[in-house]
Amino acid sequence: MRIRPATRADLPVLQDIERAAGAPFHDLGMPEIAGDEPPALDVLERYRRAGRCWVAVDDGDRPAGYLVADPVDGALHIEQVSVHPRAARRGVGRALLAHAAGHARLEGLTALTLTTFTDVPWNAPYYARLGFCPLAEAALTPGLRAIRATEAAHGLDRWPRVCMRAPL
Repeated sequence: MRIRPATRADLPVLQDIERAAGAPFHDLGMPEIAGDEPPALDVLERYRRAGRCWVAVDDGDRPAGYLVADPVDGALHIEQVSVHPRAARRGVGRALLAHAAGHARLEGLTALTLTTFTDVPWNAPYYARLGFCPLAEAALTPGLRAIRATEAAHGLDRWPRVCMRAPL
């Protein structure tokens, strides 16, 4: 897999990847997450124009996964990373996160952060294996507190969630 910036033509494919990547949540009793709509095209386009939307592509240059991120309080916050199930367990997510870390270092940022479900095997346990550590509530920056508040307002706190950080 090769990582490259997303193109405008990739954006509808990223929505398809998001839908496919969400489907396994249904089997965990999280149908609301499985059925959640992907980011709108205009949202993905804002990330793309900002230079913070990357895709992992196969040999035919077809996206198999993507990552979007925002700078938040001196770190690069991973807003979303999704891999199509047919490309799962091949290091695609790890490669996207490594690419984001390289970008963050070039920007002078000190860490990667993300929020995720604690009890989903391909969420918090996966990120922990990649060097992310849970943040205690008291350690959350103002930006991370705002992100968590938005998530709670959208009903994501129905399932246990955590903020995690990986220093660069």
